[in-house]
Amino acid sequence: MPIKSIFFDLDHTLWDFEKNSELSFKKIFRKYNITINFDKFIAAYVPINFRYWKLYRNGEISKEHLRHNRLKEVFDFFNYSIDNLTIDKISEDYINFLPENNKLIEGAIDVLEYLKPKYRLFIITNGFRDVQQKKLINSRIKHYFEGVYDSESVGVKKPDPKIFIHALEDSISKANESLMIGDNYEADILGAKKLNIQTIHFVAHGEEIQNKNETIHKLIELKAIL
Repeated sequence: MPIKSIFFDLDHTLWDFEKNSELSFKKIFRKYNITINFDKFIAAYVPINFRYWKLYRNGEISKEHLRHNRLKEVFDFFNYSIDNLTIDKISEDYINFLPENNKLIEGAIDVLEYLKPKYRLFIITNGFRDVQQKKLINSRIKHYFEGVYDSESVGVKKPDPKIFIHALEDSISKANESLMIGDNYEADILGAKKLNIQTIHFVAHGEEIQNKNETIHKLIELKAIL
């Protein structure tokens, strides 16, 4: 069946999470006079954050646990003396600073401009409602999408089929006429495949290549496929 609806993941797929996260932490380092080597801090934070997000996605920890403990673990790793109240303040600042940044993955605007006249475009994201909306607005891409489906609003996270079912029903889209594009193979690709939604795996951040799935390494490649 021809594709009519395209569902994009947001973080790491269109919105450059790593660059924007670094900009947020630079602001935090200045505000709190943190003396840890910045590059080493980021190198430690990225895998720890990834691990905590997987726990959150699987329903094993709360949003509050995620936000506090990913930072606490990094500070503990460097034996950096900091109290829990300050960690909570840093966590709150990070969430506020993060969506103020607007760095996009290379080729995002070009591809969205190309796709918008041809397809109905939507977002399915595991991020938090208010934060994701601010990201879309501040990076000036919200107008490309007819709808945004976030896990906080729907009540379940990718790869739970319920979030995909909700997105299909709310957008009045058929699974066999829909396509999911995302960087996380477990959440985006396997989750969509459960409903027979077509998929394209965006592999640009060191993810493992899955030979059984169509793969791109740059967003601009979508123009040759769609």
